[in-house]
Amino acid sequence: MVDVVEESRPVALPGLRRPALRWKSVRGNVVVILSLAVALLALGWALFPSVFASGDPLTGVPAQKFQAPSARHWFGTDNLGRDLYTRMVHGAGLSLTATLSAVAIALIAGSILGLLSGSIGGFVDTVIMRFVDVLLSIPSLLLSLALVTALGFGTRNVAVAVGVSLIANFARVMRSEVLRVRQAPFVEAAHAAGVRWYTVLARHVLPNSYQPVLALAAVEFGMAVLSVSALSFLGYGAKPPTPEWGSLISEGRNFLATAWWMTTLPGLVIIVVVLSAQRLGRAVGRSHSA
Repeated sequence: MVDVVEESRPVALPGLRRPALRWKSVRGNVVVILSLAVALLALGWALFPSVFASGDPLTGVPAQKFQAPSARHWFGTDNLGRDLYTRMVHGAGLSLTATLSAVAIALIAGSILGLLSGSIGGFVDTVIMRFVDVLLSIPSLLLSLALVTALGFGTRNVAVAVGVSLIANFARVMRSEVLRVRQAPFVEAAHAAGVRWYTVLARHVLPNSYQPVLALAAVEFGMAVLSVSALSFLGYGAKPPTPEWGSLISEGRNFLATAWWMTTLPGLVIIVVVLSAQRLGRAVGRSHSA
């Protein structure tokens, strides 16, 4: 007689999984709330800089140069005795305005190209997509650097260059959404009813295709901050002593050994803003897919 011993298998207890799932949900919500708070703070810096830092960002006290971060100077002072926190706050206006302008240019132009490509198809679709493929084949920072070199220095030209480098991403997302929506029964019914094609695009296709593109805009906002700051770091932005986030890092690179805060703290602010924007973009994308 052979005894058969059954292997013991762990029994899944739903009650034990609920705390873990609940904690994960709470942690995710906390991260989203913190990301939103960072985004609102950066927006407040850009719109109302004097409320957050009432000092003069252009003048300093030479006797107070190279002071480390303290209660009086939160981010320390630079080589001319200027308060670095004040310059960071007042520099948010130019940096974030250029970023928003770049994202707006990419969003509008890319959405139009993707809408036309996905709705018309045929030869138009081929031409537009080949143009998009060319843009995608060039690294975005290299493309924006080449464009700003051709356009000239200045924050406005930096915004245009970064915006053009991001058009291809928006065009591809919009085209894929249009191809999905135009096969829907309500779109085919509108065509069968004799509704004009541009009316179908405006009333049916576009309202059901733009949400993923808006989620992409939130994600690309963070990448645009990096690109704008990189071009400003290289000297293509506003002329000194006008503060910009990238130029603040560039000014402090010569003093890394004696004044680490001149590059570290502005860099950390940029990193936090970029991560917060991308976290908000992913949250918007998940809410849309749900």
